[in-house]
Amino acid sequence: MKNNNLKSMSVDELWELHELVVAELSHKMAAERTVLEDRLRKLGSTVTSVDLKRERRPYPNVFPKYRNPKNRNETWAGRGKQPRWLTSQLRSGKKLDDFLIRQASA
Repeated sequence: MKNNNLKSMSVDELWELHELVVAELSHKMAAERTVLEDRLRKLGSTVTSVDLKRERRPYPNVFPKYRNPKNRNETWAGRGKQPRWLTSQLRSGKKLDDFLIRQASA
């Protein structure tokens, strides 16, 4: 199909063409997926679409390292983005070590 033909088509005709293309692509992708799964099965692989969705590995609990002295309930483990209370304190000239949670000696 030439580009001139597309320019002369109405919006409804273009939308109908779009739907036909999407339907045909979906059909061909499903057929290709079936062929690939058959090849894997012949090779002895037991991969299925369920196997592709892996569970996340369990991560250990991360304990807080820093505490807001003004609100003792606000803590930060040192991972990810710094909380607002900490960034404002650091801007005012305090150091990160000022907010460390002191560990009880064993």
